[in-house]
Amino acid sequence: MAGFNEKSKTAYNRKADDYENSREGRFTREFQRLLVENIALQANQSVLDVACGTGSLLALLNRKTPIKGYGIDLADQMIKKAAANNPDMEFQVAGCEAIPFPDASMDILTVCAAYHHFPDTAAFAKEARRVLRPKGYLYIAEIYLPSFLRVIANPFVPLMPDGDVRFYSPKQIINIHKPYGFERAEVKILGHIQIVVMKKL
Repeated sequence: MAGFNEKSKTAYNRKADDYENSREGRFTREFQRLLVENIALQANQSVLDVACGTGSLLALLNRKTPIKGYGIDLADQMIKKAAANNPDMEFQVAGCEAIPFPDASMDILTVCAAYHHFPDTAAFAKEARRVLRPKGYLYIAEIYLPSFLRVIANPFVPLMPDGDVRFYSPKQIINIHKPYGFERAEVKILGHIQIVVMKKL
């Protein structure tokens, strides 16, 4: 687990300065756009973006509806960028397995094009339940691959240099979170992107 996190931290610290203009940064914009379209926001809700990068998703959500924005990321250089870009929001260096916010403090959690980096998805599910308020929502926008492509790709994914772990189907994501008190709310598959929405029971 530590190996994947360290690879991710090193890779994204290196990418932070020009991330938004990079190929990867441009690739994630469609994931962000779809999340902004699909998240039902109320004014002043607390929204935590896990693996927040430069904080661009939170900025877009705040433009749609004023929120209390929070973000965590393993890469401290990404967090510096996020804090500079969103001075009224709170950002901390942290991984998905130990979220540094109090119990029942968030209305919404988001993960944008980063779930395939999580080395311990069960630990994340447990933490997501802890920090979400009752009836809170978890939105995961993730790369979608048909089953035959996942079977081919997943043995090689951990060999990639940026800390990638594996790709998941919507059903797998839901089944990971179900034992931790989440129910399926909605699933959308839009080309190479899946939006998996789960509600805390």
